[in-house]
Amino acid sequence: MARKTNKPQNTPCEPCKGTGEVSRTVRVGRERRSAGQQTGICLNCLGFGEIPATD
Repeated sequence: MARKTNKPQNTPCEPCKGTGEVSRTVRVGRERRSAGQQTGICLNCLGFGEIPATD
């Protein structure tokens, strides 16, 4: 009987908490006041929401 090999477990990404998206505050004007938030992909996990485990 062949042995099964376990795949390495992926861990959830810390900055995006596993969603793949992060929010940034948008600032406008000379006084740099806050106008709202804009979402984009997480640069830590590139939008996958998981960090691959290293062997």
